[in-house]
Amino acid sequence: MTTKIDFKKTLDAYQAQRGRFRVVDVPDMRYLMIDGHGDPNTSPAFGRAVEALYPVAYKLKFASKRDLGRDYVVPPLEGLWWAEEMASFTSARDKSRWDWTLMLMVPDWIDRAMFVTAVEQAGARSQPARLVDVRLETLSEGRCVQTLHVGSFDDEAGVLAQLHHEVIPEHGFRMAGTHHEIYLSDFRRVAPARQRTILRQPVTVEAAPAG
Repeated sequence: MTTKIDFKKTLDAYQAQRGRFRVVDVPDMRYLMIDGHGDPNTSPAFGRAVEALYPVAYKLKFASKRDLGRDYVVPPLEGLWWAEEMASFTSARDKSRWDWTLMLMVPDWIDRAMFVTAVEQAGARSQPARLVDVRLETLSEGRCVQTLHVGSFDDEAGVLAQLHHEVIPEHGFRMAGTHHEIYLSDFRRVAPARQRTILRQPVTVEAAPAG
């Protein structure tokens, strides 16, 4: 019987605790990615992005089990989030101004040929509107600080303020990459108060002042 790998349990990068800010060195990881802009609650582009990612992810999973004998649980949805003015993201929470990249991690044994085939298969019957926009790309984050947020996405602001303005400076770091969220709960099925989300911020060591 093929052992099914659950990366949420086996990868250190998916480990976080509520109320604890943890420094973690994240290895390079490969993702199915798709970009978008606007409020995820109201923008049709967000739903279309999700609809394009999952068929490809499951085609890859089935091909891996069938052809390679390596089965795994499709990892949780993830997102990179930013705005031209970061205040729109961290404090004002003006979601209409947000840019995002939605992602699903794929194992390192999945090659580009398998990806191309999975995209073709995903579009064989009813092609998702944004299927052609899905890409396979490596994300290099390196050192990060992350924590587990439990609750509504709208309640993240206080945790982000603590992360950005207290925890990161106290460790001698500065922010060096894009805000990253990992949705351990399916937000389509889990009540907002019970949603579990890893909040991650890539960092670098703050340079010492000259002189």
